[in-house]
Amino acid sequence: MSGNVNSVAFLPCGVIPIYNHGTTIAAVTTALMSHDLPVFVVDDGSDEPTRQVLADLAATYPARIHLLRLEVNSGKGAAVMTGLRAAYTAGYTHALQIDADGQHNTDDVPRFLAAARADPAAVVLGQPIYDSNVPKSRLYGRYATHIWVWIETLSLEIRDSMCGFRIYPLATVQALMDKVKLSKRMEFDIEILVRLHWLSTVFKTLPTAVTYTAGGISHFDVLWDNVRISQAHTRLATGMVLRLPLLLARKLMHRRRDAGDGSQDGSSAQGSSTAARPPAWWRMTERGSRFGMQLLALSCRLFGLSFTRLWLHPVVAYFLLTGSTARRASHRYFERLRETVQDENVPTPGWRTAYKHTLAFADSALDKLAAWSGIVGAQDVDFPDQAMFDTLVASGQGALIIGAHIGNLEMMRALAVRGGHARITAIVYIEHAKHFNSVLADAHDEFSMRLVAVRDVGPATAMMMKERIENGELLVIVGDRVPAHERGRTVAARFLGRSAPFAQGPFVLAHALACPVYLFFCPKIHGRYRLYFEAFAERVRLPRATREQELSRYAQAYAHRLEHYCQLAPFQWFNFFDFWGNPKDAGDGRK
Repeated sequence: MSGNVNSVAFLPCGVIPIYNHGTTIAAVTTALMSHDLPVFVVDDGSDEPTRQVLADLAATYPARIHLLRLEVNSGKGAAVMTGLRAAYTAGYTHALQIDADGQHNTDDVPRFLAAARADPAAVVLGQPIYDSNVPKSRLYGRYATHIWVWIETLSLEIRDSMCGFRIYPLATVQALMDKVKLSKRMEFDIEILVRLHWLSTVFKTLPTAVTYTAGGISHFDVLWDNVRISQAHTRLATGMVLRLPLLLARKLMHRRRDAGDGSQDGSSAQGSSTAARPPAWWRMTERGSRFGMQLLALSCRLFGLSFTRLWLHPVVAYFLLTGSTARRASHRYFERLRETVQDENVPTPGWRTAYKHTLAFADSALDKLAAWSGIVGAQDVDFPDQAMFDTLVASGQGALIIGAHIGNLEMMRALAVRGGHARITAIVYIEHAKHFNSVLADAHDEFSMRLVAVRDVGPATAMMMKERIENGELLVIVGDRVPAHERGRTVAARFLGRSAPFAQGPFVLAHALACPVYLFFCPKIHGRYRLYFEAFAERVRLPRATREQELSRYAQAYAHRLEHYCQLAPFQWFNFFDFWGNPKDAGDGRK
């Protein structure tokens, strides 16, 4: 039989490992046979009642049920491998593995088969959609394994590594089993997928319902199976480190291939110089899935901030290794900072500094979630010069507050909303961070209510905001992001020793609103957030005759304060793109 699964007919079968599920096995096998699948049932040393049920099934369907038996209970992995080898030897090309307990939705079998037939070299995985009866200990325990698998593969391609409903290409799996000694118990489902991924196997994921019935039999040993799974992750993590150069090289090749494919749809007409330019910030795809962010949010609620912060280290390591654009941007920023400050205490650009920089960013994101969830409160922040802010709030006067991507800009809004102190509305560009903002919205109802999304800040936005200011709201906008499209108007200002583009929008908006303007920065220093609130201008005036000069003056004043806080807290400025590049010349970052 050829090892190339694309060169033979598509001949699928079912493989069911069973241990003492005599009451459910008949329904599962009948369901598979109804989809024209012959079934290999592997009895993993079951009790006598289950043996009798299996013998009766095999006698009733002698041509369609192939009964195999392990005399001693050897584990799920041993049973599955026995079935896979038997199916391969019998000439089948693919095996649909499914558990014997009846939890999986066999109505989805045709979808799984269709996916495997469309791409015979792929492993088709089920991604469980659980009902309300799922044991919470099992549900939460899976999350830790998912994250470890993503680290071990440097990929999010394996969405769920523990679902027992999947289809294997048998030639590929047989070659792996011949080469590597795989785990024989519950950790088998995890290990085989990681090792297949290391072999560049393609994965497809299909959602499927999983039902936990009351009184159902589970052979998962909470203590020893978790110990075995932890040992497996230790082996696999070590294997990932040993394969790291190869895995990174493969990712680089895939990215280059994808870039080459993308250039054939018309982008190549821009010329090679465009391809080398850095992507504009608004075209940089949000990294990380909503699912992964929800896992961290759940961990935060269940186990607290300190425990959840531990997960940030492997997550940050993965994104740093695979995020060359962010790495280069961090390196460039610290180069500029050292050139400007010329202080030996300023961090030296490099991998270690980039890691600490990225970790600080991830930590800030987690703190935003904690602030909106109520885990972090006013007692956890320092506000040394609060009198000016309290006076403004007490006056009932509206104002424009210009912030920056320093530390945690969301902290003041979250604390104010939760404490009922002030009405603070954020004017934001959120198209590039939909996943994260949706997770924050889940944490508190007023997150979205006090959020106004814009693509640019100009006269139309000013008209919309005027009424809010007159009603005494505080509007917060960032000043260290250029408008989110190529036609946005910018003004150059000196920042960290080089000319950089700053958006005109905040100052145009301040002029149109005719209200007081303040600056706000919230860096994390020595483990605690410090809120800095300072006056910027009683009014921003842009006379027509000197408009460009005044815009330049205001932008330079803002850049000067931004530079001050970058020096105060070097790791707390989070703009992971070429800040000094010309946004109108930026390439298309979608590829």
